[in-house]
Amino acid sequence: MLRRGGRYAVAGAIAGPAVQLDLRTLYLKDLRFFGCTVLDAGVFAGLVRYIENGEIRPLIAASYPLSGIVEAQQEFLQKRRAGKIVLIPP
Repeated sequence: MLRRGGRYAVAGAIAGPAVQLDLRTLYLKDLRFFGCTVLDAGVFAGLVRYIENGEIRPLIAASYPLSGIVEAQQEFLQKRRAGKIVLIPP
């Protein structure tokens, strides 16, 4: 899905440490793949601006009321969906 020269950042590994990656996709499209643990100053604020401006949309897998936190955690542990699981406060 990334265009030529795109960047793919990883900031978690809930599915486990091993993945299948076809290296040809990485090098034939000149992609950059890197891990993220600490963000530079301003990165989070910039991300929020992109979201507020409608330039990007987070992938939401499911939403639960805060009272449904147990069900949300069970959904998370099943690892059946891509995207974020959102808890909505009352």
